[in-house]
Amino acid sequence: MAHDYESPRKVPTSAIIPFMAIAFGLAWGVFVVLFLFPEAVARLFGDISASNPLFILAVYAPAIAALILVLWHTGLSGMKGFLSRLLLWRCSFGWAAFLLLAIPAIYYSGALVKGTALAVSFPSIGAAFAAMAFMLLLGPMEEFGWRGFALPLLQRRMAPIWAGLLLGFIWGAWHLPAFFLSGTPQSAWGISPFLIGSISVSVILTSLFNASGGSIFLSALFHFQLNNPLWPDAQPYDTIFFVSAAALVVWINRDAMFDRRAGQTRITVKRLET
Repeated sequence: MAHDYESPRKVPTSAIIPFMAIAFGLAWGVFVVLFLFPEAVARLFGDISASNPLFILAVYAPAIAALILVLWHTGLSGMKGFLSRLLLWRCSFGWAAFLLLAIPAIYYSGALVKGTALAVSFPSIGAAFAAMAFMLLLGPMEEFGWRGFALPLLQRRMAPIWAGLLLGFIWGAWHLPAFFLSGTPQSAWGISPFLIGSISVSVILTSLFNASGGSIFLSALFHFQLNNPLWPDAQPYDTIFFVSAAALVVWINRDAMFDRRAGQTRITVKRLET
């Protein structure tokens, strides 16, 4: 049975401008508060860390921007069509293998070079599951904004390869304040490898996104795998492997990656078979 979820109103391509303004303005505004008033923030919300409510608000900024703009431009019917893209879960065997096997392989390969392949440990299985559940609700939420909203708009104007590269740079730059704030995951990493890695991952994600018909679910799953606490810290060596993987993905999918017509450009799903 098919349900029509598409709103008669469309999200204009120009919505990319307010999206970036909200995503950057909210996240960077939060980081300014965290940087200028760390003691006050610690008294109210606890120490600065990935679980600090203000840090979580900053991480959610792209999703908040996307939801606001989808609702503004398309109303409730459009919002339903946008969220319905969470139900797009089908992908090829190759992409499923990449999600489930290649990403952890990349991290363990980088960790072997770094010497941290055996550094992951949890006091109990329950603690491991709790860490995974928390990360499932953190970073993956960004994908409502980056791949769910921004990428389709960029692909209306350029081929997937260029949209992926541009969005990867923007995505990496959006994280920059976290590198200067003690207590955040990024504070222990190098900026250049992270930025290069973000661009490479964005290119890979662009190919998956288009191959899956614009799936927010698979994009979020990919993002979770990037942050999965079961994988060891491999910075900056994992970047080398992500760059190599991105080059391979582009080569395999070169016809689609350089064809502007191959990019998914819908914000809402028109019809969904159930």
